[in-house]
Amino acid sequence: MCRIGGLLALFLYCSLSWGATAQPAAASAAWVLDIKGAIGPAVADYLERGIQSAQEADAQLVIIRMDTPGGLDKSMRQIIQAILASPVPVASFVAPSGARAASAGTYILYASHIAAMAPGTNIGAATPVQLGAPELPSAPTQPDEDGQPTAPAPSTAMERKVVNDASAYIQSLAEMRGRNAEWAVAAVRSAATLTANQALDMKVIDLVAEDLSKLLEQLNGRSLETASGSVTLSSAGTEIYYHQPDWHTRFLSVITDPSIAYILLLLGIYGLVFEFSQPGIGLPGILGGICLLMAMYALQVLPISYTGLALMLLGLGLMVAEALSPSFGVLGLGGIAAFVMGSIMLMDTHIPAFQIALPVILGITAVSAALLILLLGMVWRARHARVVSGINTLIGQYARVESIHKGQPMIRLQGEHWAVMAEEPLTPGDWVHVTSTTGLILNVKKETPP
Repeated sequence: MCRIGGLLALFLYCSLSWGATAQPAAASAAWVLDIKGAIGPAVADYLERGIQSAQEADAQLVIIRMDTPGGLDKSMRQIIQAILASPVPVASFVAPSGARAASAGTYILYASHIAAMAPGTNIGAATPVQLGAPELPSAPTQPDEDGQPTAPAPSTAMERKVVNDASAYIQSLAEMRGRNAEWAVAAVRSAATLTANQALDMKVIDLVAEDLSKLLEQLNGRSLETASGSVTLSSAGTEIYYHQPDWHTRFLSVITDPSIAYILLLLGIYGLVFEFSQPGIGLPGILGGICLLMAMYALQVLPISYTGLALMLLGLGLMVAEALSPSFGVLGLGGIAAFVMGSIMLMDTHIPAFQIALPVILGITAVSAALLILLLGMVWRARHARVVSGINTLIGQYARVESIHKGQPMIRLQGEHWAVMAEEPLTPGDWVHVTSTTGLILNVKKETPP
C-alpha cells in the first residue's frame, strides 16, 4: 500500500512539475549521471536520454558515477550501445568509496572511453545470472589458486551458450578500449573481482581518483576516440553539471518496479471483472483499464515468464468462476494454487531487485483466499437456510377448503387462492395439509382440524 501511495504521489508531483525545467548547464561542462542500485529499464532510459541531452548541450564529457550490483542484460546492452554511439566522451567512475561495479557495471565500465575507480571500490563478478525458475541452494564455491571465488561450471547447453556470449561480448569491449581482455573473460567465467588498485595495476581501468574534481584534473589533455572522431579533453577546472532524473524517468522507475507492476496488473483485472459484473458504474472499469495498460507497459520491458503470467490469469479465472458459480472450493483452491505459483514464476530472473516481493504475493493471495472463504460461507449458509419465498414455502402448512370451482377445490394461503388436489374427495370446510406441489397445483392430504 505504501508503494501505491508513492505512485499516486508521483502522479501529483509529475502534474505539478510538468512545466518545470532544470538549471541549464554551461557549454563544455562535464555532465554527471548517477547509477545507484540495480540497472533496469528506468536506469537505461535515464542514461540514454542523459547522454543525448549532453550531446545537444555541447557537453565536453559525460561521467557515469556508479554504485551497482548489476542488473538486466537488455538494459545493460541499451546503455552500452548509447555509450559506443556517443560523440561525447563517456567516463565511468565507480564512486564513492565503498561502491562497486559488479556484473552489468563491469561491462559498462569496459565499454566507456574512460574507466576510473575511487579508492575502496571493487569491480568484477560478471558471470551472467541464469534465467529461469529458482533453484535449490547449492554448496558454496571454493576459491581458485589466486584466491578468487569460482563460479559453477555451466552444466547445460543453454548455460554454456549464455556464458560464451557474455565472454565474447566483454572481450570485444576490452579489445575496443585496449583494456585487459584476459581478466574480463575471467570475470565472466570465474566471477573474478578486483579492488581499485589491483584493477589499475592489471590495466582493467585507466586511473584511480578520489573524487570528481581529481578525476577531471587527471583527464585534462587526454585524447580519446569517440563515434565522431578524436577528442582532446580540457577538463581542469571545468564546470560540473549534475543531471537529475526527470519526471519521465521517475515515473518509469516506479511502474517498472516488479511489485508495483504486479499490483497494477491485479488492480486492472479486478477492476474490469467488477465492472463487467456490475455494469454501468464506470469508475472500476476506467481505473481498471488504466492500471492494466500501465502494467502491460511495465511488463513489456521487464523479464517476465509467460508461463507464470498464464498461471496467474488461470488462477484469477478459476477464482472468479468460483465466485460466480460456487463449486464448494474446488475451483477456488485450484485458482489460489495456480495464482501463487504463477506469481512466484512471473519474473524470469534471479536478480533480487527485479523479483516480486514475497510479502506482496502472500498478502494478495491471503486477501483473495479470504474473499473466497467469505463467498463459500455465504453459499453454505444459503444452502442450509430455510426457504422464505416461492411456492415451496407453502409445503407443510394447513388450510381450509373455501370453495369448489369447476370441480377444483380451492384454498387460501398467504392471502392467495390455490387449486389443490387430493386422493379423497374434498368439500368446503375440510382441513387439508399441503404435502407437495405439481406446477401451480398443491398436493394436499385431508386432515382433522389442527
